[in-house]
Amino acid sequence: MISIQLETNLSLEEYQFILDDSGLGLRRPMHDPEFLNRVIQGSNLVVTARDEGRIVGLLRGLTDFSYRTFVADLAVAKNHQRQGIGKKLLEFARNLAPEARLFLFSAEDSEPFYQKLGFDLHNRCYQLKSKY
Repeated sequence: MISIQLETNLSLEEYQFILDDSGLGLRRPMHDPEFLNRVIQGSNLVVTARDEGRIVGLLRGLTDFSYRTFVADLAVAKNHQRQGIGKKLLEFARNLAPEARLFLFSAEDSEPFYQKLGFDLHNRCYQLKSKY
């Protein structure tokens, strides 16, 4: 049975595993574990899906729990995809801050998933890319 919960102590190894297994690792600096560890430590919202203790899904983000929630990672292990886990992770985060708007960047192949869940494309989102 899949359990969804707030995570207070996600390990670097679990983070690397779920990024890699889900395919999200292709868009993350997997070659730099120190950087990835800072990413985990700087996040105030980490929700995991676990199957008998093993991580199978992750939502990582930043939130003020009132006005805005920014989802930085939504990852589900390949053999657990298309089972509603991503949706459950988003619902869990939403329920923690029901008044807050959820924002995220979507991979091109994930757009239909987010549209199906009711996300709207925002035409005034800007980014200033890092030098990294």
